[in-house]
Amino acid sequence: MSNLKVVFLNCTLKKSPKKSNTDALIQKAVDEYDKINIDSTVIRVVDHNVATGVSSDEGQGDEWPDIYKKVLEANIIIIATPIWFGVRGSVCQKVMERLSGGYDEADPTTGQFPLYGKVGACIVTGNEDGAHDVCANTLFNLTHIGCTIAPNSDSYWVGEAGPGPSYIEVGQKSLYTNKTIRFLVHNTAWMAQMLKNNPIPTNLKELETAAKQVSNLDGQ
Repeated sequence: MSNLKVVFLNCTLKKSPKKSNTDALIQKAVDEYDKINIDSTVIRVVDHNVATGVSSDEGQGDEWPDIYKKVLEANIIIIATPIWFGVRGSVCQKVMERLSGGYDEADPTTGQFPLYGKVGACIVTGNEDGAHDVCANTLFNLTHIGCTIAPNSDSYWVGEAGPGPSYIEVGQKSLYTNKTIRFLVHNTAWMAQMLKNNPIPTNLKELETAAKQVSNLDGQ
């Protein structure tokens, strides 16, 4: 692969150095990317002072701009989150809200959002159900802000109903999870290389102008 970079946004609710099941599954992906010579950066978001908001910079004390810079430098963006009460955790929700700030930073010529040309994926851990819901919403959000989604771009592990052993204790031998993490890595790498060699040409500004010509802009 030609100088591709991956950034993992670990949205665990546990600050370092607490053990993170989400990080354990991330490391499986990091190992697979290493095998195909792709560099990975893992950021545990909760270790940083990330402000609530919907812009790329919420002002004094906000550490999101430094994280966002690494996102913009990457070819592949992987959102990794635990499940809480059946849905993605609050840190993941905040990350998606901050990523949406790119709507206001579109390319002046094409109107493309900053994450155009990047590949998105999702990793999930937790107990009970919720993995499909978390992946569906997160992958949809990523496409909406410009990312391309390759086939099989999610990998997850969920435990049995109720409190019980976590991924680190009992999930690392899961065939399904070990299979899908490899699908995710190789498909995102292929898609990222394809987009790097063949940038998306769509001019959103021209299409918006065309849409305005046929739209009811006066409310009548």
